[in-house]
Amino acid sequence: MIETLSVLDLRSYHSLEASFGRGPHLVVGPNAAGKTTLIEAIVLLAWGRSHRTSNDGEVVRWGSELTRVEGTAGPETIEVALVRTATGGARKRIRVNGVARRAGGLAGLLRTVVFAPEEMLLIAGSPGLRRAAIDQLASQRSAAYARDLGTYTRTLQHRNSLLRAIREEQASRDELRFWDDSFLESGAAVVEARLRLLDDLAGPLARAHAEIAPGEAMAARLGITYATNAPALPGESARDALARRLADTAEKEVWNGTTVIGPHRDDVVFELDGRDLSSFASRGQQRTAILAFKLAELDLLTEQDGHPPLLLLDDVFSELDPDRRGHLVRRIAELPQAFVTTTTADDLDPELVAAATSWTVVSDTGSGAALAPGPVPVR
Repeated sequence: MIETLSVLDLRSYHSLEASFGRGPHLVVGPNAAGKTTLIEAIVLLAWGRSHRTSNDGEVVRWGSELTRVEGTAGPETIEVALVRTATGGARKRIRVNGVARRAGGLAGLLRTVVFAPEEMLLIAGSPGLRRAAIDQLASQRSAAYARDLGTYTRTLQHRNSLLRAIREEQASRDELRFWDDSFLESGAAVVEARLRLLDDLAGPLARAHAEIAPGEAMAARLGITYATNAPALPGESARDALARRLADTAEKEVWNGTTVIGPHRDDVVFELDGRDLSSFASRGQQRTAILAFKLAELDLLTEQDGHPPLLLLDDVFSELDPDRRGHLVRRIAELPQAFVTTTTADDLDPELVAAATSWTVVSDTGSGAALAPGPVPVR
């Protein structure tokens, strides 16, 4: 649960101070008023980064140099500060109870499941969307995974820079050895953890699918498989498989100036009885599978220690039909805390509206967006 939130110069907000209790919180306002930015502030505290952009500089309010978000979650006080740089990015500082942390050090402090309109592209969209979804779930389950993924990402950046230098004959291949060792160790750890995660996710995913679409689930089982560019041969470890493929592609990667194999190029595939959903599923089937995945995330994180994560639903009720909305409402009612944003309460279950703490986001061109408690208007 998040108990307090303090925001300074985050996108449309100049300043915000709010306290939140248990149960569902309903945030209503017109498009572009600042509802998604409120969700983004909570995600920054939970993940150390935005779920909307990979460029930290984009979240800093126009005309400001510093964004600061602070919140309390149980005994922890988490602070994320971003200072705009001349190149358009931002330097980041993360503190927990006043002690500096890397983003990976936030794992488990404020576990969240985010369901936003962008998730509707999860099945048919780019592999990067699916990798990010799996990586975020794995990082929240394990601080070790977050560290391994961070090490792999930094190693990949150094390795790619060196490969470009080798292509331009400004460095030799011998200089790759150090980065190759780190690449293989951290890359293998990432692959093995992803495989364990998908194995653990199989049961919750199948159960969630059966809950949402019982008739469909009786006919076919929903699953997720890992599609790697370095499949292990019989008796091979993930590290051995990566090492073999690295040797196979040595000349190609120098020619391209980039690392062409590894977990950064792997994919996860949603399947219905072994068939890739992206190749045949209707829009409704895809939405059912995505909602099942989100509910499975909730269940898997809850199974870890018995404490459900915080659910953040950013304007997704309008994307779902009444039956799927009903399943989501029932799940929200079971959670200690959830945030739901919408442009109108007309899309929401009246019981959810009645049970929720209501907030209204209003846009003020002078001082920025504001969050005010109050009844939710229903047309």
